[in-house]
Amino acid sequence: MSLNAEKPSYSSSTFYHAPNHMAKLQANTVSNHVVRKRKRNSLLDDAEAAHENIFPGASTNVVATNAYDGSTKPCRVSKNSIPKEKPSLLRRCSSTIVESTIPWPDQLTTLAQTHRALNLVYTFCCTRKHLATSFANIKQAVEGYMKRDLLIEDVAKIKALVPRSINFSYVDESSIQVTVSEELYRREGGRHNYPDFAMKNASKEGAQTGEHKELLLFEFIDGDLKREVMDRKTGEPTKPSRKLGEEDLKMPVYSQKQMTKLIEKRNLKFTSVVNAFLNQCAVDNVEPLTTLEEMQHEHVPLRPSSSGNILAPQTTKTPATIPSERDGIAKIIADIKCMDCYTGQIVPDGHRVFDPQQPIFGELRFQLSQNLVNALYNTRRITQLYAHQAEAINNLHDGNHVIVATSTSSGKSLIYQIPMLHELEQDSNARGMYVFPTKALAQDQRRSMKELLQYMPGMENIIVETFDGDTPMADRHLVRDEGRIIFTNPDMLHITILPQEDKWRTFLKNLKLVVVDELHVYNGLFGSHVAFIMRRLRRICAAVGNRHVKFISCSATIANPEQHMRAIFGIENIKLIDFDGSPSGRKEFLCWNTPFKDPRDPSSGRGDTIAEAARLFCQLILRGVRVIAFCRVRKQCEVLITAVRNETQNLERPELAARIMGYRGGYARQDRRRIEQEMFDGKLMGIVATSALELGIDIGSLDAVVTVGFPYSIANLRQQSGRAGRRNRDSLSVLVGDSFATDQYYMENPDEIFTKPNCEVQVDLQNTLVLEGHIQCAAFEMPIHPEQDRIYFGKQLPEIAEKRMVKDTLGFYHCNKRFRPNPSKHVAIRDTENGHFAVIDITNGRNIILEEVEPSRAFFTIYEGGIFLHQGYTYIVKEFSPEQKYAKVMRVKVDWTTQQRDYTDVDPMETEAIRRIPDSLSRAFYGAIRIRAVVFGFFKVDKKHRILDAVQVDNPPIDIFSKGMWLDIPKIAIEILNSRRINVAGAIHAAEHAILSLMPQFVISMPGDVRTECKNALKEFATKETSRKRPARLTFYDAKGGAGGSGISTKAEACKEHNTIMSKVGSEVVLKCLMGKEREIDVESLPWGPDDEKVPAGVATIIEASMVRPARGTRIEEVMIKRDKSGVQRICLGTVGDGEENGEIVEIKGEPQD
Repeated sequence: MSLNAEKPSYSSSTFYHAPNHMAKLQANTVSNHVVRKRKRNSLLDDAEAAHENIFPGASTNVVATNAYDGSTKPCRVSKNSIPKEKPSLLRRCSSTIVESTIPWPDQLTTLAQTHRALNLVYTFCCTRKHLATSFANIKQAVEGYMKRDLLIEDVAKIKALVPRSINFSYVDESSIQVTVSEELYRREGGRHNYPDFAMKNASKEGAQTGEHKELLLFEFIDGDLKREVMDRKTGEPTKPSRKLGEEDLKMPVYSQKQMTKLIEKRNLKFTSVVNAFLNQCAVDNVEPLTTLEEMQHEHVPLRPSSSGNILAPQTTKTPATIPSERDGIAKIIADIKCMDCYTGQIVPDGHRVFDPQQPIFGELRFQLSQNLVNALYNTRRITQLYAHQAEAINNLHDGNHVIVATSTSSGKSLIYQIPMLHELEQDSNARGMYVFPTKALAQDQRRSMKELLQYMPGMENIIVETFDGDTPMADRHLVRDEGRIIFTNPDMLHITILPQEDKWRTFLKNLKLVVVDELHVYNGLFGSHVAFIMRRLRRICAAVGNRHVKFISCSATIANPEQHMRAIFGIENIKLIDFDGSPSGRKEFLCWNTPFKDPRDPSSGRGDTIAEAARLFCQLILRGVRVIAFCRVRKQCEVLITAVRNETQNLERPELAARIMGYRGGYARQDRRRIEQEMFDGKLMGIVATSALELGIDIGSLDAVVTVGFPYSIANLRQQSGRAGRRNRDSLSVLVGDSFATDQYYMENPDEIFTKPNCEVQVDLQNTLVLEGHIQCAAFEMPIHPEQDRIYFGKQLPEIAEKRMVKDTLGFYHCNKRFRPNPSKHVAIRDTENGHFAVIDITNGRNIILEEVEPSRAFFTIYEGGIFLHQGYTYIVKEFSPEQKYAKVMRVKVDWTTQQRDYTDVDPMETEAIRRIPDSLSRAFYGAIRIRAVVFGFFKVDKKHRILDAVQVDNPPIDIFSKGMWLDIPKIAIEILNSRRINVAGAIHAAEHAILSLMPQFVISMPGDVRTECKNALKEFATKETSRKRPARLTFYDAKGGAGGSGISTKAEACKEHNTIMSKVGSEVVLKCLMGKEREIDVESLPWGPDDEKVPAGVATIIEASMVRPARGTRIEEVMIKRDKSGVQRICLGTVGDGEENGEIVEIKGEPQD
């Protein structure tokens, strides 16, 4: 569907995507104003008309130079006239023009005219929808401007002079189609009723009779037109103020001023390059035209090979084969720096070398059996233990709990393997429980332990198995009853093992060691849940007579390892081992900044970080380096895999694609296991992963880590960097800087990467909802005795037991009926979701499930017509059924993806608790929340972030349920805002984000734990009446914890003490009214909107909120917490609801402890 763009009529052109160049966007207004323009008859007419507007009266006969601006006839330069001495060379500014005293030859003047014509026509084409700038499409217009023929050799000469500014090569026609043709769809095995999106007037240029059609593509790649929108008042193009995902579903527009500036900039740059070329030829004493003829041969695009591969011309030599033994990292870095594509990407002071470290050994204070010593030698050639290993094992032998915080790949796994094997030798009934945050880690450690047992006579058949969600039901009884060592995760401990403690009693009685690896992962909300699970485990073990369980934890280097272990387990007598005695090879660290699109012109903007990372990734692999690339999110991971596959084609090395795989959440279990095995066996040379592989999984020897964009913290960066060099060889770690401000800060200040201290990790043990959930689970496992069990659950236990649990005649408390029959299913310990959507590949009738997508991701990644990415391949969504939870996709070959346009409504459903805000009549409510998301359209975006198309869709809404809190905006606040024409939706949105930004100062939480309803500008700033009216309230919901929530959102009102620092006028009005300080608002001093606020008022979409009632038959107390010098008082102000006065009182609240 074409929105806000006219298609010119063409006689012999192909509709491909127009390279509508894009840039990073900001946020604010939206325009629905449409400017109608007459259609033109031809591309040539359009280009000439644009040229007359941009360069009125410009001559097409002579291209002026700096030396001869007024000349009507360019001077010819003879070979003998070349000066022998170096001419004067002047530079203006940092990246401006180079001047020369050498006259331009006629051929160069003509070439500059050709460049100017190409520049004009191409820039105009960038503003047209669906128009690919193939050589055939632009040839006629360029020739009409120049009044002579356009030759491929002329373009090749221009590219030879500015090789980094132009892409001139053959591409596969199908890869740049904006729409998927019906013919292609049928060939791929799709349904025959698919809409006919076949491209009209398809160009036959470059077509071949084989499977592929190729066409010659021309692009300027040294700068982009910035997306603009129509100003709602003037109708003129203006700078956008919102991100693309929040923008009106229309094609972008471009101002004449911007086009003029870009055209002039390229022309000036080309003049400078020619002057520099002439100067260099004079220095080298060579004839310029002869030299240019020789240079252009390398840039004449070659037709594809007979095999059908579309190959870009290569100017960089790469190794013919992957060496079996790679060179040293220092030499590999030197080789890469000598490549044509290297333009100084390593930032100043961004190359650090860490010298190798020799091992420091330690001694055990007790004797190991000869069998165990032999097993260590036969499996890993170990004859001595490192100092930190020996110290940790000695402390465990002495009866202490141990936390080990040393670097990645320092041999931490031996610290919990040796003691367990030693215990089994002493007592064949001994049990061990190894808890890992991911299934992959558990599988890895199981394999390692089995290898050791194979070399210990009499212990070869000991059952050592994983016990997780993938364990077949038929095998679970055997593992539980006969297993000596189980490898599990916190989820199985919470859902299966502890609730069935009667069946696990033999195992728990004989439990000697509990290992919790990767302790730093248990942070924030997830850490709070795991802390209570460990207390429940200790409580059950003590009840069955086992009070001597020893706990071992290993962690990455964090600031507070000992305190964190104490918080997770609730134990004392902990020994910290943080001295690292393991050896390490020479390690080099590079801060690699994505270069500018034109390296000599910083104003051109940063290039494509993904393409830069893919280029570096492939160059490392070609030199025998086994490399892993870390991406921030799943989609980035898939985009990078696609870019890597494309790079292997460009390098004429398509065989590399089979040795590169992606690894992320969402893949099917069998696919994950296969990838893990191939990684461990060394079959793969490259892995593209999210943080799933950031943990200590042994995937074989890795030589290099490439981190694409700065991760969420320096701790994450150091953890990822440690994955390389796990076999004591020299290794490489590269941080590829993106264009984001955080990335560029560390590119400019690389020293902070190495000098900033490690961060602390925290858990919140005062989260009432989390605490009560685990107390109810504990009561189901074994009745609660408040006085005896306070050591596990804290001083809030007696109050919770008295008010929220069922007491028996013996004084014990039992689980409330609301949590039965399975309390653990009511307490979601991490952001796992039920009801996944199956993505089914129907290409050629395959009907194979590619992966399963969580509901919260489904409406952002699955919608009809959208592109779904899997292992770097593109699939188009053909059918989406939210009711039956599946999506059918078909594999297609396109080079664009889709960016959805959606809005989300967050609405309270039932009130479960009420808290009065002190000194105010306003109330904070807590209860069930429904999050409804609707995708109403999408943009098609290419790899350079250029918009190709805007498509409307009619997808059904998707609902997700959670818990949250909300505050209804007082009527007085709405009246004040309306009296000054200040947009109410904008004020509410600003107030919500003001509270969210301050929440981490008062509540232990992680980014994304709590979310709010982000106002959609297209819906809220409507220009005509709409049926979508939103209640005036601030709403916050728990993004994790499922329908039961996480309890974090209930603490959002704590930030009211700091709300006066907000600068947004509307949010200040809202927050002051909520606090009961409306009298402090000077209405007359408020600016008038929308001009002063720069937010379009539009049609009112916000209405006064009505109270959300409790569940039928339920009465709820309205509570106020009053704080003064004497302490904290809880005051009941009344009840709300239609239940009996003596009926059940539902009260869910967090009582902060002073």
